[in-house]
Amino acid sequence: MLIGGRLFFALLTLVAVGTQLTVHIGLGFDPWNFFSYFTNLSNIFASVVLLISGYRVMVGKRPSELDDATRGTATIAMAVVGLVFGALLAGQDLGSLLPWVNFVVHYLMPVVMVADWLFQPPRSRLTVKHLWYWLLYPVAYLVYSLVRGSFVNWYAYWFIDPMRAGGWGGVAVFAVAISIGFLVVSLAMLGLGNKLERQVSY
Repeated sequence: MLIGGRLFFALLTLVAVGTQLTVHIGLGFDPWNFFSYFTNLSNIFASVVLLISGYRVMVGKRPSELDDATRGTATIAMAVVGLVFGALLAGQDLGSLLPWVNFVVHYLMPVVMVADWLFQPPRSRLTVKHLWYWLLYPVAYLVYSLVRGSFVNWYAYWFIDPMRAGGWGGVAVFAVAISIGFLVVSLAMLGLGNKLERQVSY
């Protein structure tokens, strides 16, 4: 993806998330809850990755293995955001979520991040060991959500809420299913990233 494209989509996403945060606070909702949504965290993360990678292209700095692995983390997280939204949340009451913000964070950015990965594949050859690196973020998020939720009795998504998912057994089933989804997407991104021709730019 061209430098301008990365910067544009990064800024668009930050504006979208910032706009929704303003709405969230204006309605008297807890800001901490806002930043407890995987979608919001992942979109902010992806935006930062796009900004940094775009800057690196401008200054001509070659990406390191860590850079590629981090970009992979953001790409996989956003791909799963799109898949999970389509499978489990589409059609749900989205409350105060603005339609255009919903489009950006749930539809546009997952496509943008995957397209960026495919058109500008990682310079480093990534291996299976990177799967563990990529899974740290979603696992840490799940642990955080379940621990915090047990204390404040609030969960960002119905499928990790024991009262709505059929008890802790239901939560476990959904957690395993989503983890498998992460693994499948990670394997796909790993394979495609290694197969596609390396480009000069990041």
